[in-house]
Amino acid sequence: MSDDELNDIRQQKREQLESQLRGDGGSTAKEAAASPSEPVHVDGAEDLEDVVSTNDVVLVDFYADWCGPCKMLEPTVKKLAQNTDAAVAKVDVDANQELAAQYQVRGVPTMVLFADGEAVEQLVGVRGYDDLKNLVESHLG
Repeated sequence: MSDDELNDIRQQKREQLESQLRGDGGSTAKEAAASPSEPVHVDGAEDLEDVVSTNDVVLVDFYADWCGPCKMLEPTVKKLAQNTDAAVAKVDVDANQELAAQYQVRGVPTMVLFADGEAVEQLVGVRGYDDLKNLVESHLG
């Protein structure tokens, strides 16, 4: 995730919180609620925290470049990002070993679903699009 992307997310969150404090329900709150239509690449715990705090529901794909099943799952993850109101994030376990350990990722692919800032589901292995979409939508408000 680039510095520009992080700054955009922080700015959206700041505007959303200011709008809530004013109680005006302004358009900035709605803009901040819009999820990205592409998977967001996360590098480190702070990046993940920013994505999770900015979006109500986040599906995080812990993957490795050398992992065949992870490569099979890639089109499904992209399709989910485009077709759901949840944000989809990707974490390279080789580059983020501490983060993977924090969420007890022992095999890849592992997906962790966050709802309202909390990890609520963990799935290991390749899953179909419909299964993942149903899981994500069951946590959307």
